[in-house]
Amino acid sequence: MSIPTTGLTRDYIYEVLEQVKDPEIPVLSVVKLNIIHDVRIDGDTVEVDMVPTFAGCPAIDVMKASIIEQLKDVGVKEVIVHVKFKQEWSTNQITDDGRKILKDFGLSPPPKYEGELTLETLKHAECPVCSSTNTQLLNSFGPTACRAIHHCLDCNETFEQMKPL
Repeated sequence: MSIPTTGLTRDYIYEVLEQVKDPEIPVLSVVKLNIIHDVRIDGDTVEVDMVPTFAGCPAIDVMKASIIEQLKDVGVKEVIVHVKFKQEWSTNQITDDGRKILKDFGLSPPPKYEGELTLETLKHAECPVCSSTNTQLLNSFGPTACRAIHHCLDCNETFEQMKPL
């Protein structure tokens, strides 16, 4: 893939950024995670605004470097990534495609919620194997800060859920 003969467009940049994956969930792109909030093009320079899933996310620098590398690999001369900590991100922003990708990968997608997030929202996750919500929270601290461990009482599978934020 290289820069189209018609020049850089926002759609093209988003298409390229589909190749940049979240290092903690390597099947999910930063676009489907919906952490890319803006793209600006000025000649040979592309600026990308990225809103991290949370301020302490250890993957921020890896994703930022991957965005720069991916865009430079297709011929963009200068790439500037702005990490926007003042904007809030929530799991409600994950695209529908992103939610399906999570489930197909074996991670229970976070439930969409309105208003205040409560412990009750975290207690029952949808099993990615059988789609049952007859599940129990085993541990709210999974292998990464954004995951919890659940057990399905119907199919007897233990699985991870991406925590709602």
